[in-house]
Amino acid sequence: MEHPPYRLAGELDRFLGDPDDPQVTFSYARTVALDDAEEFPADICRRLQEWGLSDYYVPVEHGGALTDYEQLLQLIRVVARRDLTTAIGHGKTYLGGVCVWVAGDGEQAQRLGADIRAGVPVSLGLTERAHGSDLLAGEVRGEVSEQLPDGGWLVSGEKWLINNATRGSLLSLLTRTDPAGGPRGFSVLLVDKRELDEGTYRHLPKVHTHGIRGADISGIAFDGAKVPAGALVGAEGGGVETVIKALQLTRTMCAALSLGAGDHGLRIALDFAERRELYGRKLIDLPKARRTLGEAAADVLLHEALALFASRAVHTQTAEMSLTAAVTKYLLPTGTEEVLTELTRLLGARAFLKEVHAQGRFQKLERDHRIVGLFDGNTLVNLNSLVNQFRSLARGYRRATGDTAGAAAACDLGLPLPPLDPANLSVIARRGSGVTLGLGGAVADLEQRAAENPALAPVLDAARRLLAATDAVHEEMAAHQDVLTDVPPAAFETARRYALCYAGAACVGLWTGSADRLADDPAVGALWRDGLWLRGALERLLARLDPRAPQGAAHHTYEELLAQVRAARAEGRLYALLDQRVPAAPAPEKAAAAAGENERTSC
Repeated sequence: MEHPPYRLAGELDRFLGDPDDPQVTFSYARTVALDDAEEFPADICRRLQEWGLSDYYVPVEHGGALTDYEQLLQLIRVVARRDLTTAIGHGKTYLGGVCVWVAGDGEQAQRLGADIRAGVPVSLGLTERAHGSDLLAGEVRGEVSEQLPDGGWLVSGEKWLINNATRGSLLSLLTRTDPAGGPRGFSVLLVDKRELDEGTYRHLPKVHTHGIRGADISGIAFDGAKVPAGALVGAEGGGVETVIKALQLTRTMCAALSLGAGDHGLRIALDFAERRELYGRKLIDLPKARRTLGEAAADVLLHEALALFASRAVHTQTAEMSLTAAVTKYLLPTGTEEVLTELTRLLGARAFLKEVHAQGRFQKLERDHRIVGLFDGNTLVNLNSLVNQFRSLARGYRRATGDTAGAAAACDLGLPLPPLDPANLSVIARRGSGVTLGLGGAVADLEQRAAENPALAPVLDAARRLLAATDAVHEEMAAHQDVLTDVPPAAFETARRYALCYAGAACVGLWTGSADRLADDPAVGALWRDGLWLRGALERLLARLDPRAPQGAAHHTYEELLAQVRAARAEGRLYALLDQRVPAAPAPEKAAAAAGENERTSC
C-alpha cells in the first residue's frame, strides 16, 4: 500500500542524498563536524529550504503546503533521522508560528506564512530564567503604550533558553499584559524584530549545551520595545489558553524527533552487531545481543504506531488532543531514551568513542536526544496534565462518552484526513478518551479474527490483558480525581500506567483498522500478518505495566522482528510500519572497510 506521507518523506530523503556520502551537504560526516565546532547547520537548512520543507510548516489555508499532520510528522522524521540538531533548529520555525495558526486572524497568518515560506526563522518565547515551565509566573510585561498611533505595548523583560532567539526574525512572545497576571493576564504577541527600534532589545549569549551543540539556544531581552496592536495573536488575555492549545500540536510533532532518533540508533547498532566479532562469533549471533536488538525493534514500531495515531488524531479527534499530546510527549522521548540506553550497552565503548564506529554518531545522537524530553513540557508536566484530567477520563470511560468514531478514523490508514479546525482544540478532554473506550470493541474484533486464524491467539491474549489493565487504571483514577496541587507520587504512577494503556489501545486500534490493507504488502506485509508488530508492541507495554508477568513467549516475537529489521536494511528500506525506501547506502561490510574500522579489537 502506497501511503502518501511516507511517499513524500521518501522524496525528501532522496533529494537530500545518501547520508553516508561525505560529499553530500546533509551527510553524517557534515553533521558530526558541525557538532564538533558547535556551529549552526546553515548550509543544511538552505538545502531543506531548496526542497521546500518550510512550506509544510504553513497550513494550506495560509498559503503553505501543510494539509495533514501525519505528513509533517514523517517529513520531520526524515530530518531527525540524519541529525537532531538540524531537525530542531529548522523545525523550530513551525513551533514559532503555531500560535498564529491556532488563534491568529487571516491577514496575520497570511503575512507570517509568506515569511516562513521565504525562509525567515521564527521562534517561540515562553520560558524565563527564574520560572521555567511555570507560565503563569512569567515577568515579561507589555504595558499599554500611548507612543504608538494605533495603540500597542511597550514590552520589557527577558526570555531565556529560547531556540532561534538570536537567528529568528519573528517571535511569538507570551507576555504579561495585565499586571495582576493570572490565567487571563497574558497575551501572545507576534514580535517582528525587524520593526523594533534599535536599542530596545538585545540578544542574550548562546547557551552551550551537551547535545544539539550547534543549535541557537539563547535568549532575548526587551527594554521598552514598541510592539504595535496588530501584533496581538487572538484575544487579549487569551495567551495562556492559546499556548496550551498550540502545545498540543507541537508536543505531538515532537514525536518525529524521537522516531528519527530511534531509526538512526537502531541502524547504527544493527550494523555494529552484523560485523563485530566476540569469542569467535559475530555479535549478531549472540543471544543477549539478539534480544537487545529485538526489543529495540519492538519499541521502534510501538513508538511509530502511537505517533501515527496521534498525528492523525489531530484531525479526527481534535477535542481530545490534550490527552493524545500528553501521552505521546511523555512516552516517545522516555521510550526512545530507554532504547538508546540499551543499545549503548550493546555498543559498549563504541557508544562513547567519536572516531571509531560510525564516525562517532551514536554518542552525538544519544546526547542530542536527551533534550527532546524537555521540549514543550517535560515528563512531569505531561504526566501532571493527565492527572488534571482524571475526573473527565474516569467519567467518560464509565459513561462511554469518548469519541470512538474519531479514534477509529485515526486508526484506518486508508481514510483521508479531514481538515484541522483549530477551534475544536480544547484545554481538557471533557468527554474522556475515545481510543481507550474503543479498546473493548477492538478486542472483540480480535476474537473474531483469532477464531479464523489461530496464529492471532498470542495477540488476543495480550490484548485481553491490556483491556483488564485499562479497566483497572480507570478505577485507580478515582482516588486522585480531585487532586489539583501537591500531586502525590501515586497519582503520577497512575498517569504513567494510563499512558501505557492509551498507547496499547492505539496500537490495537491501528492494527485492527489497517491490517487488512497491509497484510499483503510485499514490503511490510510480514509485520502486519498474524499481528507480528502488534504482538511485540503489546509485550513491551505489558512488561512495563507488570514487570513480574512471565515474558517467556516474547523471545520468539523479538526474533521475528529482528529478522524483519535485517531484511529491511538489506533491501534498502526503512524499518517501519509502511514502505519507504532510503537513499542508497553501502552494505555494512563495505562501510566498515571504507572507514578503515576493525571490529575485532577488544575495546
